[in-house]
Amino acid sequence: MAFRGGLGAGKTCLIRGLAAGLEIKEIITSPTYTIANEYEGRMVFYHIDAYRLDGPADFEMLDSHYYLYSNAVCAIEWSETIEAVLPPDRIQITLEVMDNGSRKISIEDPYLERALS
Repeated sequence: MAFRGGLGAGKTCLIRGLAAGLEIKEIITSPTYTIANEYEGRMVFYHIDAYRLDGPADFEMLDSHYYLYSNAVCAIEWSETIEAVLPPDRIQITLEVMDNGSRKISIEDPYLERALS
């Protein structure tokens, strides 16, 4: 899953909820400096923060295929930084802070869109 949204939009908070659904007991923190964290729950869960990456080439140097094409759940914050190397069938989640402080969440899922059309 690819997450987009400005600072404080709630990307990490939403990812914490995803991790809870996977029954991960560890505290989920944004891997801003480590780039990627791995957790064990009902499934392996990779939490990646692309904020400090300079682009797709940096992500590929981290062995991006290991994260993207394993039998794990992969959540990537600041995905727009590495969009060129993300799978085209990814779920894209965009969070936007509204004027009243609430959040607007948009979800794009190519598989679901094809199934509904």
